Amino acid sequence: MPTATGIYVYGIVPADVETEPEARGVGEDAARISVVRHDRIGALVSEIPLDRPLGTPDDLLAHERLLDAVAGVVPVLPMRFGAVLTDRQATVDELLAPHHDEFDTALRELEGLAEYLINARYVQDAILREVLAEDPELERRRAALRGRPDEETHAERIALGEAIGGAVDVHRDVDASAIAEALVPVVADLVMRPPPGEFDVAAVAVLAETGREKELVHAVQELARRWAGRVEVRLLGPVAPYDFTAEPRPEE
Repeated sequence: MPTATGIYVYGIVPADVETEPEARGVGEDAARISVVRHDRIGALVSEIPLDRPLGTPDDLLAHERLLDAVAGVVPVLPMRFGAVLTDRQATVDELLAPHHDEFDTALRELEGLAEYLINARYVQDAILREVLAEDPELERRRAALRGRPDEETHAERIALGEAIGGAVDVHRDVDASAIAEALVPVVADLVMRPPPGEFDVAAVAVLAETGREKELVHAVQELARRWAGRVEVRLLGPVAPYDFTAEPRPEE
């Protein structure tokens, strides 16, 4: 008996988009990508066996990789991972037709724009030297712990760590503001994400004109040059614009 299949939906695109023959998506067999069209919009889809559970790291990577590749060429409204509909007609009836005008407007607003990610992270030794040099009391407390047993100084070490963390937070606020100030002139919009780690300065998502990508790259390079040896700055993208679009949802 043939295995039942469904339609996995990656995102919404303009109806005139053509897929590359080598484009592949989610699934062990990496099914070929196609477009289900309705009027001025379409859905990027592939067939997927319904008896196959989703959620492997390879599945997630395939989903993100496809959307990021598309976002570098045409506007796309990304679906969250795991959207599966019954068949191609259901894709029209439950997703494209009910939201046609909404999706069409959103795609037009994204024309010529793409999302990029800027990640900035302190060089740990450098920022620690900086905060300790600014506050001799912190350095004194740190020196007083050297050579003493951990079990004897546990509370002191925790208190010192919290004090150093607070000092790093002060620098982080100032430096994150400097990053935003440097990016605002070359982007259409930006979102400051919560820093993911203890020594991360900022994680910034920006929406920028693809035609001004060189200006964005230059702004990030200037930050990296200014903070060389103190902060590591990376630019990623273009990527799918998750931070600047509402998630398309099929009709219940």
